[in-house]
Amino acid sequence: MRAGARGKLRHERNRTHMAHRTHVSLSPSQARIQSFRVVPYLPEPLRPLMDIAQNLWWTWNHQAVALFARLDRELWESTGHNPVKMLGALAQEKLDKAATDRSYLHAVSTVHAQLSEHVTGRGWFASVSPQAAAGVAGTAKPFRVAYFCAEFGLTECFQIYSGGLGGLSGDHLKSTSELGIPLVAVGLLYRKGYFHQYLNPDGYQQEFYPDIDAANQPVSRVMDVKTGKQKTVYVQLPGRQVAVGIWRCDVGRVPLYLLDTNLPENTREDRDITMNLYGGDVETRIKQEIVLGIGGVKALALVGEDPTVFHINEGHAALLALERITRLRESTGLSFDQVREAVAASCVFTTHTPVPAGIDRFPPRLIEQYFGHMLPALGLDLEGLLALGRENTADQREFFSMAVLALRTSRFCNGVSELHGAVSRGMWKHMWPGTPEGEVPIGHVTNGVHARTWLSSDMVKLYDRYLGDRWRSDPHDPATWLAIDEVPDEELWATHNRRREKMVAWVRRRVRQQLTARGAGALEIEKAAGGLDANILTIGFARRFATYKRGTLLFRDQERLLALLRDPTRPVQLIIAGKSHPADGGGKQLIRDIIDFVRKFNVQHRVVFLEDYDMDTCRRMVQGCDIWLNTPIRGLEASGTSGMKAAMNGCMHCSILDGWWAEAFDPEVGFGIGRGESYDDQPREVMDDIEGRSLQHVIQNRIVAEFYDRDESGLPRRWITRMKRCIKALAPAFNTHRMLRDYVRQYYLPAHNISSRLMAGNLAQARELSDHVDRYRAFWHQVRVEGSSSQVAQAGSVSVRSLVRVLARVQLGELIPSEVSVQLYHGPLNALGEMLTGESITMQHAEELGGGGHVFVGAFAPSSSGSHGYSVRVVPHDDRLVTPFLPGMITWDFHPTEQPAEVVAAV
Repeated sequence: MRAGARGKLRHERNRTHMAHRTHVSLSPSQARIQSFRVVPYLPEPLRPLMDIAQNLWWTWNHQAVALFARLDRELWESTGHNPVKMLGALAQEKLDKAATDRSYLHAVSTVHAQLSEHVTGRGWFASVSPQAAAGVAGTAKPFRVAYFCAEFGLTECFQIYSGGLGGLSGDHLKSTSELGIPLVAVGLLYRKGYFHQYLNPDGYQQEFYPDIDAANQPVSRVMDVKTGKQKTVYVQLPGRQVAVGIWRCDVGRVPLYLLDTNLPENTREDRDITMNLYGGDVETRIKQEIVLGIGGVKALALVGEDPTVFHINEGHAALLALERITRLRESTGLSFDQVREAVAASCVFTTHTPVPAGIDRFPPRLIEQYFGHMLPALGLDLEGLLALGRENTADQREFFSMAVLALRTSRFCNGVSELHGAVSRGMWKHMWPGTPEGEVPIGHVTNGVHARTWLSSDMVKLYDRYLGDRWRSDPHDPATWLAIDEVPDEELWATHNRRREKMVAWVRRRVRQQLTARGAGALEIEKAAGGLDANILTIGFARRFATYKRGTLLFRDQERLLALLRDPTRPVQLIIAGKSHPADGGGKQLIRDIIDFVRKFNVQHRVVFLEDYDMDTCRRMVQGCDIWLNTPIRGLEASGTSGMKAAMNGCMHCSILDGWWAEAFDPEVGFGIGRGESYDDQPREVMDDIEGRSLQHVIQNRIVAEFYDRDESGLPRRWITRMKRCIKALAPAFNTHRMLRDYVRQYYLPAHNISSRLMAGNLAQARELSDHVDRYRAFWHQVRVEGSSSQVAQAGSVSVRSLVRVLARVQLGELIPSEVSVQLYHGPLNALGEMLTGESITMQHAEELGGGGHVFVGAFAPSSSGSHGYSVRVVPHDDRLVTPFLPGMITWDFHPTEQPAEVVAAV
């Protein structure tokens, strides 16, 4: 071969090799792709629409929603009520037409002005607590709350929520914005969010996980103006650092920062940490909680937020306390215990879980694996860290509980209803040995809902007409709702019927869509969709399908239920919706049982199951149903909020007396199933049978009878009266405006004030308090009550309201009287001589006996007759303590010298 030919051959080979290399480098999985965001282009007159779309304030403003629906109602529905996505997909000719529509532009200007006024205006908090807003005594940092939660239910198109916890946190932010409470929120930006649901032809739940498409959501990357890149923090995982991007979502005037590990610099495994809400295994969960708690504190610092109060909404975010402790230790050089006093005083922990099985718990090996690197910065050894998450600190086999960690690092703790507060105190009482269950330092703030998010536009107009503006600004005030009695019965009933008609029409469309997708025949589809009746009693049941919620309780007596459904003159129809967790086989079977019942008895026209339950479905159901059904096992529903949403719309609640309904129930405003009985000593089947029969009885003999009892004009007067009572009693008591005011007064402001005191002067007061607690630990074993006496020892009885004077001899050892509170604890006794509830009265120091002995005196007056008793106890006293009940530091008189006194009625 000639030299020229050989050279030409080499050239062709090189070209072929280079082409092959070029082909490989451009494969989709390996190519470097430069990403950018495509945003909607709007004509200049419509630019304010983008401001409105990017602030979730629009979710509770019906005029704002109407702006988007008016542009293209079909597109508004098909985009899942997502204004950002809709504006980017809208045909240009429609935008151009709207830009020249003077009526539409006026509406845009009006709504935009309302948004600006909301964001810049003053709220309730500024007038109630101007001192806290400016800083206590001008020396502390201004009051600001950081609210951490794993999920936020803000609107249906942005599915970073699963159910009740997310709905509550979303409503929390909305009322916070309206009340003007200084608050910043932190959560996770899940790439796929929570799963979407459909049923296969056999009626079994299936899950799918579409991307939430952050580029078309009302969120934006938080950018570094110097580098032009997204702001990023790093969290330590075993053997590596993981980058966490920061996004921002505005909820009125409240910024919500969302954290995301789906960044190119992370491995695929780490990018998937924030892929799904409540998905993956136990290690995925611990990684998510590291990103939320530890990454969240770092993110707030990076964006310039400096909160004074940290609200841990459920245990998922408990790790924020550890990160705050490490940061304060680094800046002050103080010990773990000294810094923890300051950090814990600023933390509020809200538990939403009424059973230990629902708490995140991790094996010790995982805690060592994921947090071993933090031990030097925390100033703890491994056992010290593990003890923070154990109920029994001595049990080295006990798993690490995030709820226990939150309880040990928060001085303010609460449940979410009155009953749940009591359940929580009972569940965690062993952490405070010797403390009466009723005094375990866990309070409660009953949940509420954000009225304007859940009310129908028809009811909003009705309220505006008869209640004025106050129901918007002061929904917590009972006086606001008194005028509901002035609404004519005819008008309220017509409004409610119109809402039911709208809901039924929407349900028919949904049923056609889901049955078509399931492969059902045309006859089955038309029977199911066309059979729903907009004029008959409609019962709604929509919630997570967990077994304890008993979604099939109504179906236990099938013949009796069929009689209700098939009644020719007083029929009932059921609309049911809800998801079961992908790993909950029992919950999935409940859904399948309902589908089987419908098919077996051919009642598709009377029982409908709506797939893929979300906020939109919930909103439509609570606005259109007549009865809202709830059937949990009593004690297992922490609060529940869907019934509150229904009540505001005049939809009556029918429920087991659990959660919020245990304190709200009144036979004049709703319906109770049972009387709050406990079946702890009975098999589950017995309880279900009894309560199932009770439910059927209530529906047949009370609900159906009252709903169909019409006067000569066709109006159910008794039912309408009940609707008005329901609205008047429940709307002011169970809304998030009331809830937030409770949080501010009971938890946020006290936490701000005490933590500001402990943080001042390089944590000087925190150091002193920690040293004082150490002193208690060193000498508490010397404290004992050596005896007590009173006049009832001789008399044996006293008259009601007569003073009982008690003298107690107390040994304090190295402690002095000002360091303790000696208390007289008294109350009624049961037949076994047990004091289940009591009241405490502080006794006064009367005499020093020497050798650490002291005499204290006190008195109390029994307020009722019967068997009564008292005891004497000693607890620590330091005005910097949020609660005197420190674990292991309560001493009782265990050797009473007297018999319980009989209190007789005064003559």
